[in-house]
Amino acid sequence: MKQRLIFILMALLLASAPSWAQSKATTKASGAAVAQARPHRIVYDMTVADTARQAMLMRQLNNIKRGWPEAEVEVVVHGKALFMLVSDKTHNAEEIKALQAKGVVFAACENSMRALDVKKEQLLSGVNTVPMGVGEIIMKQEEGWGYIKF
Repeated sequence: MKQRLIFILMALLLASAPSWAQSKATTKASGAAVAQARPHRIVYDMTVADTARQAMLMRQLNNIKRGWPEAEVEVVVHGKALFMLVSDKTHNAEEIKALQAKGVVFAACENSMRALDVKKEQLLSGVNTVPMGVGEIIMKQEEGWGYIKF
């Protein structure tokens, strides 16, 4: 009985080894890039109006795109942070434009836009809008996206 149990456990272990090995990401010697079957997908939840935090977000987004150029990144901006996407109020227009060129998506919450009386025409070029910021984040998480609160 004991030998049979050991045999079954060994068979299961050997059968699962190829799939386990395949699922492990391989890291380059530099540790800078990771090869995997699909790109990382990350959604940032930005609600902070503080310009120092916004600058930190810009640095973090650049670091992500430098390390994982193929990563899918979306920044959902709502609450008072919305002004970082408003043409005549932002301190980050050039950084946002450069990040958009690298594939980073910036999405403004339409609920926040109504609450703060911001019109689509006031947003920086290339900024998307979503009906509700929290809903967008929830849908991304349901699709398996990583979540970072900022």
